Amino acid sequence: MRGAGEGWAPPHFRPSPGSARNPFVDIREIEKFLPHRYPFLLVDRVVELVPDKSLKAFKNLTVNEAFFQGHFPGHPVMPGVLMVEALAQAAALLAFKSLGLDGPSAVYLMGLDGVRFRRLVVPGDRLDLSVNIERRKGRIWKMRGEAFVEGQLACEAELMATVPEGTAVSA
Repeated sequence: MRGAGEGWAPPHFRPSPGSARNPFVDIREIEKFLPHRYPFLLVDRVVELVPDKSLKAFKNLTVNEAFFQGHFPGHPVMPGVLMVEALAQAAALLAFKSLGLDGPSAVYLMGLDGVRFRRLVVPGDRLDLSVNIERRKGRIWKMRGEAFVEGQLACEAELMATVPEGTAVSA
């Protein structure tokens, strides 16, 4: 069953006790942190944020997404690399907020491990993104990301990223 309206989330995706609810009100707030823009901005809203720990967000997918036009005509499917990119963007938002950054910066993807695609993602789906910090050493981050559709795992990956030297980081 799909939900509509503010605050709805599938049972596996409801905020944990003690988490910050709705830390980004809408896409305009997300755009303050991520340099990506349509059609490459793949996070619509953050629904839970626990700095230095985890983030939950989502991307609503419509038939109007540019990639559905060519992947594949007559049988639109979200490309797996874009599911991974959505996880990477969610991971970048978690890193920005964990570092206490107030505006745009850069987080660069360094590597991927254990990438697996478990189900097709099609127009009309809501891609729920969950990212957890596994380890952080200096400016290097290792995170685990999972993407779900209606509670079913669609994609999973371990992501390694870095915040470049010269990025203003609060103490």
